[in-house]
Formats: sequence, C-alpha cells, structure tokens
Amino acid sequence: MSALKLPKLRETTPVKLSISLHPDLHQSLLEYAGVYAQVYGSEIKITDLVSLILATFIESDREFQRVKRAPII
Repeated sequence: MSALKLPKLRETTPVKLSISLHPDLHQSLLEYAGVYAQVYGSEIKITDLVSLILATFIESDREFQRVKRAPII
C-alpha cells in the first residue's frame, strides 16, 4: 500500500474544540481512519485525525508560511 500524505500522529497535549461535520465528511473520516490503521498498524480517533489533517494542511500552505514569517511593520 502506498504511503499516506499524513504522517503518523505524534503525542501532544490537545486543546478541546467542538465542530459540526456534514455526514459525507464524517463517513470519509471514518474510512480514512480505517486506512490509517492498516498503513500504520494502530487505530486513530477521528478527533486526532482531524487535528492531524488540519496541521498538515497549514504546514503545507506556502503562502501562509510566507506571511507568518514576514516581519510586522
């Protein structure tokens, strides 16, 4: 099986956040969690998966990273 775009989750101290999801997105997350378990050999909670997806997205957004590094004038 090919590597997933998301790396294996590292242990951290979470901050609680409540969100609502469309049913189709929830189903996709359940399916992704299943593939994640197959690839990495460990199950992942959907809440941790959402956190990992968001972190990966933000870290890969080059424009956001450029603006974040820009000095504040």
